[in-house]
Amino acid sequence: MMKEKSLLVAFCVGFALLIVVNGGEYLIGVGSYDMTGPAAGVNMMGYANLDQNTAGIHFRLRARTFIVAESSQGARFAFVNLDAGMASQLVTIKVLERLKSRFGNLYTEENIAISGIHTHAGPGGYLQYLIYSITSLGFVQQSFDAIVTAIEQSIVQAHNNLKPGSIFINQGDVENAGINRSPSAYLLNPPEERAQYSANVDKEMTLLKFVDGASEKSIGAFSWYATHGTSMSKDNKLISGDNKGAAARFFEDWFTSSTKSSSNVITNSSTSSNNEKSNEKAEKIKATGGSRCGKTTSQGSKVRKNDGSLFVGAFCQSNVGDVTPNVLGAFCTDSGKPCDFNHSSCHGSDLLCLGRGPGYPDEILSTKIIGERQFQKAVDLFNSASEKLSGKIDYRHVYVNFTDIEVELNGNKVKTCPAGLGPGFAAGTTDGPGVFGFQQGDTEINKLWKKLRDVLKKPSQYQEECQKPKAILLSSGEMFEPYAWAPAILPIQMLRLGKLVILSVPGEFTTMAGRRLREAVKETLIINGNGEFDNDTHIVIAGLTNTYSQYIATFEEYKHQRYEAASTLYGPHTLSAYVQEFNILAKSMAKEEKVAKGPLPPDLYSVQLSLSINPIGESPPPNIKFGDIKQDITQPKSGSFEKGDRPSATFWSADPRYDLLTEGTYAVVEMLQGERWIPVYDDDDFCLFYRWKLDNTTWNSLATIEWEVPKDTSSGVYRLRHFGSSKKTKDAPNEYFTGASSAFTLS
Repeated sequence: MMKEKSLLVAFCVGFALLIVVNGGEYLIGVGSYDMTGPAAGVNMMGYANLDQNTAGIHFRLRARTFIVAESSQGARFAFVNLDAGMASQLVTIKVLERLKSRFGNLYTEENIAISGIHTHAGPGGYLQYLIYSITSLGFVQQSFDAIVTAIEQSIVQAHNNLKPGSIFINQGDVENAGINRSPSAYLLNPPEERAQYSANVDKEMTLLKFVDGASEKSIGAFSWYATHGTSMSKDNKLISGDNKGAAARFFEDWFTSSTKSSSNVITNSSTSSNNEKSNEKAEKIKATGGSRCGKTTSQGSKVRKNDGSLFVGAFCQSNVGDVTPNVLGAFCTDSGKPCDFNHSSCHGSDLLCLGRGPGYPDEILSTKIIGERQFQKAVDLFNSASEKLSGKIDYRHVYVNFTDIEVELNGNKVKTCPAGLGPGFAAGTTDGPGVFGFQQGDTEINKLWKKLRDVLKKPSQYQEECQKPKAILLSSGEMFEPYAWAPAILPIQMLRLGKLVILSVPGEFTTMAGRRLREAVKETLIINGNGEFDNDTHIVIAGLTNTYSQYIATFEEYKHQRYEAASTLYGPHTLSAYVQEFNILAKSMAKEEKVAKGPLPPDLYSVQLSLSINPIGESPPPNIKFGDIKQDITQPKSGSFEKGDRPSATFWSADPRYDLLTEGTYAVVEMLQGERWIPVYDDDDFCLFYRWKLDNTTWNSLATIEWEVPKDTSSGVYRLRHFGSSKKTKDAPNEYFTGASSAFTLS
């Protein structure tokens, strides 16, 4: 009898869900998971700077996911936003394998999009093509595993959270968060085309707001806006989500604080008598020696414990190719004058031309400001969102060999080329200059560089003709030893959510290239859609999605051969090929027709090479324990720290690669409440810095925790606490430790 009742209840609930969803709502779910990766000794992905190896954490990286479904058995898709430089074909392949073992064919390459925010401050070594792992000394298993696991867990979380709800869409302009870093190339686009737009970058942000149908409470928000993750420079060594990761942290904390009841807010009197008592109490609490702790102890000290119920706010990337967050412009470091307009160089040198963020010369401040500008616009759009999405969920996905696509252009047939990079690629950008001796706009290569190039691979005559006016510095599409240097087969994908269509592109479209793609797809949908699509259809580009294939410039921009054009892999007609192939997808979606899957990309996991060295065991110096203080808090003469001060302490520690402390923390600020220490900030906070380095004399690891005291911090007694793990030998079990600084007073 009980079994029959259970079946009846399940049937009724399922039937009710179907009615609710079909009545104008969807099933919605969001998820988030820590993907920070190794915080020591791993080269960062983005700037290709051999010296830029991780050495601590600015704030943690996360994978954030939303899932929408028409019903429990109906069409659905999952969109994953990574605090990473870009997506990776190999990551996608392995994530899909894991999801298949969990869910069968519910989530596949067809209906999952994995998109990177393009931070240049995350651990590298997770992409499968050789050119993207040279500076990381090949494949980094720990970095790869952290990302794959985070994507999987965020999807599982979102799946388990699915419930009836509504989705609202809103759009608006973000001011002064991005400028064009290649304006001379943009000006080569037709004047009549440029006249259609008010700026040489796209300012529009598109935001989705997810609302629980039962409680009418918001559970998440995802937005798309184009600006590079290069507020943090190529000299930075702290893991950071850059401006978009910062915006996500600000947004999630804002939502939590705005919905928290006043009874949970910590308040303290700042009277002089209380300060005196606090000082007396702080003086009695000295640094604790290092001590053993459990594997999950640091998770218990997290300020935001991930139980799957937290609000998820994601800031996704779009057609970012030529957009920089260094909005003050580019200047010569020697003279302070603006760089050369056409080549972004100074006296012929690309190394002297650097962009300046709004907090110049403080890159942390620039990251904060650009993050806040995106966050503030997202809050405005979130609070005013009123357009409710309804209608069909659909998706299309196909693999295309981009090295040999025939495109009809103005009555002529042209083709794409094998992947190749020009000298402008080596010059780098104003966000991060490249190699001495190159300039953006170069279409010639000197004899020395040609000889060095030919040692690796002399480009074929076909390649040189096909890629003109690009000179071939590196014919990556013709290089296959020890395995493929560049991708040939790329995924392209369209996701439909009513009148929102997301274009998943595996690269960085420039501003005008993105505009052309959006307009072409929209026109194709309207022409073929039998009234389902119109001028109110929202088209969004999700950049750096599912795999990575560098840049896509327009045909006119390609002639200039600045960095973006020199990095447009498949030749001058790359954009035309994308437009053609996406139009095929758009037509099939509008007509509700299927498309052929196309040739599968390779799985190169088994042939990956790695030259990076992992830690093999560590012991502290004699008479010292891991977690002991090396340099305690330097107490201020006044007896109390003030808002804006930066108290810090250094601990004897171990390499953070022994355990990533996923969903835990290496650093905590604790506040004394009664007789208990309560965590108030951790290494997921923008204001707390965890720095790792080797001691110059003992060659032991040191961990420095530095807290920039926020203006809204309550007065009271605080201390800094460190968590870590170690191994005596490579194969020994992990041992976990903790230690704390002396207490100090904040007035």
